[in-house]
Amino acid sequence: MIFKGTKMVPHQQGAKFPMTTICVLLFIAIFYVQRRLGFLSSTTTSNNIFKPCPSLNNTKPEPDGDHKLTQEEVINVTWVNDIFDLEEEEECNFANGKWVFNHSIKPLYTDKTCPYISTPFSCLKNGRLDSHYIHWDWQPQHCTLPQFDPKLALEKLQGKRLLFVGDSLQQNQWESFICMVEWMIPEDQKSMKRRNVHSVFQAKEYNATIEFYWAPMLVESNTEFFVVRDPQKKIVKIDSIMERAKNWEGVDILVFNSYVWWMNPPMIKTLWGSFGNGEDGYEELDAKIAYNLGLRTWANWIDSTINPNKTRVFFTTMSPVHTRSSDWGKMDDLKCFNETKPVTRKNHWGSGSDKGMMSVVAKVINKTRVPVTFINITQISEYRIDAHSSVYTESWGRLLTKEEKSNPQNADCVHWCLPGLPDTWNRIFLTML
Repeated sequence: MIFKGTKMVPHQQGAKFPMTTICVLLFIAIFYVQRRLGFLSSTTTSNNIFKPCPSLNNTKPEPDGDHKLTQEEVINVTWVNDIFDLEEEEECNFANGKWVFNHSIKPLYTDKTCPYISTPFSCLKNGRLDSHYIHWDWQPQHCTLPQFDPKLALEKLQGKRLLFVGDSLQQNQWESFICMVEWMIPEDQKSMKRRNVHSVFQAKEYNATIEFYWAPMLVESNTEFFVVRDPQKKIVKIDSIMERAKNWEGVDILVFNSYVWWMNPPMIKTLWGSFGNGEDGYEELDAKIAYNLGLRTWANWIDSTINPNKTRVFFTTMSPVHTRSSDWGKMDDLKCFNETKPVTRKNHWGSGSDKGMMSVVAKVINKTRVPVTFINITQISEYRIDAHSSVYTESWGRLLTKEEKSNPQNADCVHWCLPGLPDTWNRIFLTML
C-alpha cells in the first residue's frame, strides 16, 4: 500500500515509484557512503602515527606487510611517536636507526682543544687509549640527520639566551654544545663564568649566551649540593621550585632534564607545604609517584610563567645507565668496563632505562598548555655502552690511579666522554631548532 493524501489505498499493479521518494532514498544512500568513507579515512590517518617517518632523502620506507607488533615494539612506538606531535609530514623519527662506524669522522673539537670540558668527561686526556667511540655515526632509518653546523647554531642563537637546566648529564650536553661552537669564535669575543649553580658562556659577537643551571631534580632536595651525601637520607621538597625557577625567566630557549637523581632509593622521602616539625614531617613515596609530583610542580611553573610566543621549551629524555653488563650478554659486575663497540642488537633496551619513569614524563608533559618538545636521546644512547667515561674519570676530585682503573667497579657508566655521544644529542637538538 501507499499513502495518498489522508487515505490509505491499495497499491496498483504497475504503478511507478514517486520521484520524490526515489530522491530521498538516493540522498540517504549517498550520505551513508560518505560517512562510512570518512570514518575509514580518519581511522587510516590516526594509524599513520605508528608508521615510519616519511623519507627526507628519497629512501623508500619498508612495506608494513602483515607484521604484528610485539609488546616491546608497541611500547617503543608509543614512546617514540605518540608523545611527539607529528603533524608535519617532513618530521623524522631520529630515534629509529643504527650506529655506523666511520673512521673519517673528525669531531669539531677534542678534550685538549676545548678548554671548557670538565675533568670527568675528558676521557682521552685522562688516559683512554682507544678512540673508536668518537667515530660512530648515527644514521636514522628513513631520513638524514644533518651534521652539526656551528655557524648555523650561532646564527640561531643571535641575541638569545639558551639555558640548560638539570643534572650532570645536562651539563654533559651543555659542555658539548659549547665546544661545538666556541672554536670559531675569536678569543676576545667569548667568555666563561663558572659558578656552582649557574654558569654562563657568552658569545659576544652574537650577543648570545649558552648557560647551565644546576637543578638535578628540578625541585629542591637536601642532597643536590652534596651537603648530605647519603641517598638514603635524601629528602625532596616536592612543591618547592620558585626560588630557583625565577632564574629561568626571560630565557629564549630552555632545555630541561631530570631522571637519574630520582632512581635511588626506590622510596623517596618527600615534603610539601609548610611543616612545623621541619624535615621530620616527610612522607615516603614510591620513586615514580614522587617523580610525578615533582614534574607536575615543574609543569605548573611552565604553564603559569612561560610565554610560548617568546620562549621555546625542550626536555631531554633520560640518558641510560649501563651498570649491568648482563643486559648485553656479558658477565655481570663488569659494568661498561673496557667496552669498545656499541650494542648491535636492534631495539636493545637495558635495565638502566626505566620505561615507567619515561611514561611519567610523557603523561605530565602531554598535559602542559605550553608546548614542550622532546629531545629523544634514550634509544640511540642505549646502544652506546662504549661511550661512557668508564675508568677514565675522577673520584672525589682526583683522577683514578692505575690500580683503580683496573677495577670494573670503579667505572663511571652514567656520564659520557667528550667529544662523544652528547655531540649527537646536540645534532638532533639543533635540527629541532
